[in-house]
Amino acid sequence: MKKLGNILWGLVLIVLGVIIGLNAIGITNINIFFKGWWTLIIIIPSLIGLIKNDSKLWSFIWLVIGIILLLCAQNILSFSLIVKLIFPFILVVIGLSLIFKDMTGKKIKEKVKKMNNENQNNEEYCATFGSQNINFSGQEFKGANIDAIFGSVDINLSNSNITKDQIINATAVFGGIDILVPSGVNIKVKSTPIFGGVSNKVKAEYNENLPTIYINTFCMFGGVEIK
Repeated sequence: MKKLGNILWGLVLIVLGVIIGLNAIGITNINIFFKGWWTLIIIIPSLIGLIKNDSKLWSFIWLVIGIILLLCAQNILSFSLIVKLIFPFILVVIGLSLIFKDMTGKKIKEKVKKMNNENQNNEEYCATFGSQNINFSGQEFKGANIDAIFGSVDINLSNSNITKDQIINATAVFGGIDILVPSGVNIKVKSTPIFGGVSNKVKAEYNENLPTIYINTFCMFGGVEIK
């Protein structure tokens, strides 16, 4: 996910740079500050979220909001009409949120809360404007809290020892977290995405005889990839 996100944002910046460069030497005259250009701050991250994340609900909602604001700025839709539609839109969003909440699973939320109450001494790892590579090869893994703030964290559990249920609390804000999990474990994910999301590439079926890694994520303009 982190690599895909970098590629997508890189393409956006390249296109922007090319347009500004061509305008500067007089080859083109593309106005990048058109009416409602500021809505791209909402639209572009939402589109990237739809492409790269498994959790797409909030990306889709923000994309719709961004497009509506752009249409209003272009005088295609009227703000007065949007005001009239605010209440039904809120109802739809609440309905989608309830559906999404149920899909997440009440049992997972309760288990995450219980495990966080019982394991308050988890190892802490944080990357702020930098990166960390963490390898638990040959070690017993007992849970972790991971924060990537304008940075990245790679945590390798592929050769670690996991004998009972463990929890990872992962927060990615304008950053990315890659979690490489071992075989022989179950993976359960609880996610809260805001212009971000989680990509879970582990497709193994649940086995009640195996320990479970619960991954509790919060992503804002960032993402978590589990593989």
